[in-house]
Amino acid sequence: MPRMGSALAGIVEAAAGGVFPAADGGTTVVAQDGVRDAGVLAFTAHAVVFTDEDPEWVRRELAAVGCDPLAAAMNPRFLTALLERSGRRTDTIDLLSVASPLSGPPPVALREIEDGGHPRVVRALGRRDDVRVWAADGGVLVLGRGVAGRWEAAVEVEEEARQRGLGRALATAARHLVPEPVWAQVAAGNARSVRAFQAAGFRPVGAESLHVPG
Repeated sequence: MPRMGSALAGIVEAAAGGVFPAADGGTTVVAQDGVRDAGVLAFTAHAVVFTDEDPEWVRRELAAVGCDPLAAAMNPRFLTALLERSGRRTDTIDLLSVASPLSGPPPVALREIEDGGHPRVVRALGRRDDVRVWAADGGVLVLGRGVAGRWEAAVEVEEEARQRGLGRALATAARHLVPEPVWAQVAAGNARSVRAFQAAGFRPVGAESLHVPG
């Protein structure tokens, strides 16, 4: 669970409100909020490395990358060194977006899945707490608490249900289901999903490389 009042939680909460670290080309190193989540957040001209590894080691590795300091924290050489030292793994670098909550009912009919053994529930529990999953005709919406306790949304749309706006409707529905900002991590190459979340009102705020236990 997140550490109450942690530096990382403060950075995430501020970013949800549109307040970001100074665009000074620097890197902030903060502790993890818990055992599960570590990684790197990249905002405009400022990176945040959240890890329980030695901050001095982090800064030495960043300097050793030998590239533009603005890009060092997301450089593959640094990310590889951090993953190897921590024994963690990652999937990809995601586009990080956030949206404010909305009142009223969701714009699509949803059926909550309460089966704890459902594959989408099991998969989500590896990355999030307080996981809830809803099914719609042709798609699935997942909500759960991830990095620093933030609410995170993920959607899946069946192939035969694509091109009907269902992805956008599911992403919008997430904003109706929790009374706090909702975050989305989407692989930058997944243009279809990026468009759906942006159409649902999610605004890009940075990039994230999430590192989970190996």
